[in-house]
Amino acid sequence: MEKPLAERLRPQKLSDVVGQEHILGNDKIIPRLVRAGKPFSLIFWGPPGSGKTTLARIIASEIKADFIEISAVNAGKADVSQIVERAKTNARQPSYAGSIIGANGSNPAVPKATLLFVDEIHRFNKAQQDTFLPHVEAGLITLIGATTENPSFEIITPLLSRSRVIVLEPLSKKHIKAIIKRAAKLEAIDAKRLPSASIDLIAELSGGDARTALNTLEMASQLTKGEISADIVESAAQTKLPGYDKAGENHYNIISAFIKSLRGSQPTAALYYMARMLQAGEDPKFIARRMVVFASEDIGLAAPAALSLAVATSHAVEQIGLPECRYNLFHCAAVLAKTPKSRVAADAMRRAIAAAKQHPDLPVPLHLRNAPTSMMKELGYGKGYQWEADYKHKDGFLPPELKDVDFFS
Repeated sequence: MEKPLAERLRPQKLSDVVGQEHILGNDKIIPRLVRAGKPFSLIFWGPPGSGKTTLARIIASEIKADFIEISAVNAGKADVSQIVERAKTNARQPSYAGSIIGANGSNPAVPKATLLFVDEIHRFNKAQQDTFLPHVEAGLITLIGATTENPSFEIITPLLSRSRVIVLEPLSKKHIKAIIKRAAKLEAIDAKRLPSASIDLIAELSGGDARTALNTLEMASQLTKGEISADIVESAAQTKLPGYDKAGENHYNIISAFIKSLRGSQPTAALYYMARMLQAGEDPKFIARRMVVFASEDIGLAAPAALSLAVATSHAVEQIGLPECRYNLFHCAAVLAKTPKSRVAADAMRRAIAAAKQHPDLPVPLHLRNAPTSMMKELGYGKGYQWEADYKHKDGFLPPELKDVDFFS
């Protein structure tokens, strides 16, 4: 059985990789790690089809590590235990890693590294991620995790602190076209059969995903023995992907339009932009988090209950997931858009932060200080303060330098 085109075309060395120049240039991090021959735990964060798996495999090959690949979708603690035992065996075996050269010009033997690649690592819960920690920390396992989600939210802090997050960008149309042409050469598809207009269309429909582009080309070539026309390409792709990606400019444009529509009390516009995000594959948790922020920043004191609704929506999204959580998202967005707006709390926050930066070390007035000892009471700590509801001390509650400041005026 022949492998899919995307697998047959997968690069085998760094020089074959198209795109990602910001991490693959000669003096950039990935080539430097490979030349050093010393494995380092990494988290690859990027959209589908940007090369996360490919880079992990190439790194393992270059440093001559034992490469183990699992998916967080179907792996569990038992798999990790087996991997740990395999890593212990590897640690007892010598290897000749990468381009490390000894003082005498030889390539010295070092313990064989175990490189564990975890695809969709964000799908592991906290307990499962904790399982890796002692082995990564001890250097027994080098972990490379791949995720399409923000590691700050999805990867536990101890694991992040022991790894380097590498951001992969969606491939540009130029990069996708180069990959398509390389695939056409591999498949002996000449320019007469695959005109430039069809290459452009495949690249446009791919959404920056090399795998999607190659799958479309492969399907299109199977649908016809003649010219791969625009109609054939559209049939192979089935549907035009939205012009949106979770790391590109349009992502920020659409989320900006969504927030501004909420702020402008325009529910129809807000729901339209939310629908576009969800249709494009945006993480519903991201949208829910933005609405939690909005509830305090833009509604605030005008309707304090809006925050409770937004937080409840965020919890509902996590518990229910797609597609049913769309009801929660659209419900919340409609309410937030229709609710009166106030930035009083947000403005007060900014003024308070500015005052704290300008006066970071003002002493707390004596009458507001705690007085657990008799000596402190004699020094005036807590003087005149009464423990009763809504008690207002005659000397106020701010340092004298800020006595006339009001963050809410």
